[in-house]
Amino acid sequence: QVQVMESGGGLVQAGGSLRLSCAASGSIIEVTDMAWYRQAPGKQRELVASLTKSGSTTYAAFAKGRFAISKDNYQNVAYLQMDTLKPEDTAVYYCNVQGISGTAGRWPENFGSWGQGTQVTVSS
Repeated sequence: QVQVMESGGGLVQAGGSLRLSCAASGSIIEVTDMAWYRQAPGKQRELVASLTKSGSTTYAAFAKGRFAISKDNYQNVAYLQMDTLKPEDTAVYYCNVQGISGTAGRWPENFGSWGQGTQVTVSS
């Protein structure tokens, strides 16, 4: 079992910054990808940014130049630094972690796990 937990959300004024954290724990052998998604009320969940174990990053157009994804490889923790926040960034932000998990006596297997999300609200 792999657990994912996000933290760092909150209320901030437009133009402000927030730093989200995503921690993955459990029977993890290797994390291959960590990504941030968001879902605003009435809208579909969308990719914000992703980061592979090799360091390759992908950003949504709205995130380029304002958001930065990073990772602590030793602790399986990912961060999303969000600057110059806008009211339209208001959403629940979710972390997705993919990799390989396994326990003693069982074959390793691929996993993909989501966190419960953290609310980000940007006031105008």
